[in-house]
Amino acid sequence: MFYIGDFARAGRVSVRMLHHYDAIGLLRPARVDSTGYRLYEAAQLARLNRIVALKSLGFTLETVSRILDESLSAQELRGMLRLRRGELEEQLAADSARLASVEARLRVIESEGVMPEYEVTIKSLPAVRLAVLSAEANSFEPLSITPVIGPLYQQLYAALAAAGVTPTGPGVAYYDALDGGRVRVNAGAQVPASLREGAFELVELPAVAQAATLIHRGPMDDVMPSVQALARWIDGNGYASTGLNREYYLDYGMGDDPQKWVTELQEPVVRRD
Repeated sequence: MFYIGDFARAGRVSVRMLHHYDAIGLLRPARVDSTGYRLYEAAQLARLNRIVALKSLGFTLETVSRILDESLSAQELRGMLRLRRGELEEQLAADSARLASVEARLRVIESEGVMPEYEVTIKSLPAVRLAVLSAEANSFEPLSITPVIGPLYQQLYAALAAAGVTPTGPGVAYYDALDGGRVRVNAGAQVPASLREGAFELVELPAVAQAATLIHRGPMDDVMPSVQALARWIDGNGYASTGLNREYYLDYGMGDDPQKWVTELQEPVVRRD
């Protein structure tokens, strides 16, 4: 089972949002232990995915509750998406990012019950020296992360090129949880130990004794199935997450076909007692 913070990370929502869903009866924890901590089951990610997708489509939480109680299928939910899509496409161009997020959630819903094609590996992560640029995002959802991390990497690689520095390995992105569900996005490039200064922060990212790792293929806007597959594996194999995952960009190029991107998700874990 997940504590509320771990469940929020797996679902890419805020703890405050889960408290609200509990208060209105939309998504209650599977149980509350003797100390008052809320505990959720991995199966509840399915209901959370539907709540977020429907809410992103503009439905009120009251309507979302009614739709979920009617147990609509993924096919019926997709039919509702198509109807709503016609309205969204008439709005400002900025709504296209919102629509992509809804599509990603629906792909997660449609994959429920299908045997995942992911291989998870437990391994240690070495310490790495990074040149880093950082900025804040409103949440850990791909919809919030993508518009922030893309420009950060463009600025970072431009600054490295101007300084005559060639990265020594793949890019590494990591995240810090902030108050109110916000997230600090850290876009990092591996650099030589001899580098001492530049138009970026130099960070020694510490080693990790144990990390559950999974290869995600394709654009990061579609990362949710991989994130949740990793979360389910961690929970089902006797581990507990100890923080937000890193992203290790094995094959990624500015302007290249995003469908060919290869990213390793690296989530620090410990064995549960």
